[in-house]
Parts: sequence; C-alpha cells; structure tokens
Amino acid sequence: MVGKTSLFTILTGATQETRMGSTAVRTGVAKVPDPRVDALAELYQPPKITYATVEYIDAPAISKETLRDPAYLASLRVVDAFAHVLRIFQDETVPHEHGSVDPARDFEDVETELILSDLVVVEKRLDRVDRDRKKTRNPELDKEYELLVRCKEALDANTPLRNLEFAAEVEKGIRGFQFLSQKPMLLVLNLGEEDAARLHEVEERYRTGPLSDKANTAVTAVCGKIEAELAELPAADAHEYLASYGLRENGLQRIIEATYRLLGTMSFLTAGDTEVRAWTIPIHSTAVKAAGAIHSDFEKKFIRAEVVNWKNLIDLGGYPGVREKGLLRLEGKEYIVKDGDVLVIRHS
Repeated sequence: MVGKTSLFTILTGATQETRMGSTAVRTGVAKVPDPRVDALAELYQPPKITYATVEYIDAPAISKETLRDPAYLASLRVVDAFAHVLRIFQDETVPHEHGSVDPARDFEDVETELILSDLVVVEKRLDRVDRDRKKTRNPELDKEYELLVRCKEALDANTPLRNLEFAAEVEKGIRGFQFLSQKPMLLVLNLGEEDAARLHEVEERYRTGPLSDKANTAVTAVCGKIEAELAELPAADAHEYLASYGLRENGLQRIIEATYRLLGTMSFLTAGDTEVRAWTIPIHSTAVKAAGAIHSDFEKKFIRAEVVNWKNLIDLGGYPGVREKGLLRLEGKEYIVKDGDVLVIRHS
C-alpha cells in the first residue's frame, strides 16, 4: 500500500493485475526521455525514432514469506538494481501495516530481509567450500572461502554487501551468487499532494538525513497522485499542470533518469534520414564497445568512429556543416565515448 504498483503501471503502461500473494511478476518497458533524440529527429525527420529503454519488473512486496519462495527469489536475483518505493504520504484511508508512516524504518525492514536472505546463501556455500578444502588442496577454494567469510562478517553485522568494495577480479568470484543486498538501490519517496510543491526540498532532506551515507544507493521523489493525473492529460496540459506545483519535470522522468545514473549507464546517438536512435552503454565505454552495442560485427570489424557532439550537429544543420567547421572527428578503438556523442561506425 505504498503506491509501488500504481507507479509501475503509470511508468510502463502495463495494466495486467497480479494476484495477492502470487509470486508472478509483471514486466514493462519505459522509454528514457531524451531531448537530444527529439532535436535530432526534428532535424532529420526520419521514419523511425528509437529511445533508450529501461525494463522494470513489479514484484509482490518483500517479506519473510515471499523470500522463502524459490520462484520469487529467482525473479529478484536476475535484476540489475532495485527500486524501493517508500511511503511518505499521509492518508487515513490507506492503512500502513505498522500503523504509522516511517520511510527510514520501512527501508531498514526490507534491507534486513535482503541481508538475511544473502546470509542463508553464504552460510550454505561456506559449509560446502570448507568441506571441499579439507578433501583437496586448491588455492581457488581458499580464495572463495576468504571472500565468503568477508561477506558473512558484513552480513552478520547487518551490513548490505553493496557497502563493500571488491576488486574487479574478486567481484567476479561472487557475481554468480546474485546476492540481493549487493544490488544497487534506488529509493523512491512517494509524497502526498500536499507536499508536491516541496518535492525537491523533501528529497534533499531525506538524501542528507535519514537515508544518507548509503553506498550504491540513490534517492528520488515523486507524487503518485500527481503522476496518475498527468497520465490522463495531453502533453500541453501536463506541462501547465506540473508548473502549477512549481515542478519542471514529471516524477516518471525522475525515476527513469535516476535509474540510468544508478546503473552507471549513458546514451550515445546515431542519426540520419532513416533513423534517430539512442543506444545504452556503460559509462567510460570505448568506441569499439559502443560499436558492439549496435551490432557484434561492427565491434569485430571496427576501423574508426566518426564522432560529433549532438549539439554541434543540430546547430550546424547536419554533417555537411560540422565537416566544414572541422568538428567531425575520426576516433580509434580506445576513444572513450561521451554522453551525447553522435557516432558513425566505419567497419570492414
């Protein structure tokens, strides 16, 4: 009763219902708002416009009971990050299971369940590895044992694994466990309509107060009631409606953009007469990896990338203009792609 499923439905447009107590989940896809794609589409007028997307999964609420269900656990383990919707709104007609609204408490309750779930996995694996170590000398087993002991110590201290820093090679050793408390966490504060005009202020208060100093965790705020109203309005009216609350963007944009940042992803663009498209890649990706996002053959047979900033392409009316000004660069495999770069891949 925190507004999780309502926000998911508005976010993705998915409408099918989940049975109470069911372990079935709903999935939906949300477009990543990108004014750069809009501007390039205006320039080229292509028949196809493709935005980057984020897939969201709406699972039943986490509890001791659901975390005992293998199917439910499996649905949680495959995701890249969690968005935990926290109730801020006060509404006597919507009862809270604890009898009061306390987002910091609700966050800690779920955090504890994730930690306990991981602890069960760690203890089982530790027991198995310890027995195997006694049968045979294997340096890899010793490394895994030490790593699992470190994880167990953190979990015993009620510390989520996302708080621990692992070297890249060490992290590979536990990636297969898909620990729940290791996943990045987006905390979505669901405010009441009376607090909508102070949305940014409330978000900052929680970010620097009761929800501060948490590793790999981000905070954003929305007003579910306003989002439900916006979903029914035409675009022109929606902008005016938001402005009446002193808001610049809708909450769904905030959730999607916060998700993108938390996952460490960004967009590069391709643009032409046939299609304008945003492509999702990890931050600090090389040009050859960006080419692979378009097609695996482009990565294998990569020669060069033509690179231009999207704003320059818009301001100068297309490729002839940027070539004339010397703003179109040829970059090699090791070039680090920047957010908003427009690429043309040359390949053999």
